[in-house]
Amino acid sequence: MKFLSKKETKALTLYSDAQRDRLEAAGRFPRRVRLGEGRYARVGYVDTEVFEWMAARVSERDKKQAAR
Repeated sequence: MKFLSKKETKALTLYSDAQRDRLEAAGRFPRRVRLGEGRYARVGYVDTEVFEWMAARVSERDKKQAAR
């Protein structure tokens, strides 16, 4: 397991920071982990959670295509 930076997460998902934040707030994207204290603490995303989220998107796509 490792933490992904916002930049790495953006490269994997192709979502802007704002879009990813909206999805996270709506419970539709893995929640970030605070890696320090204070207002400007770094955050990261657990890589396995992001990869599972990505796999779920592919699965949804495949189910929709199979239903046609």
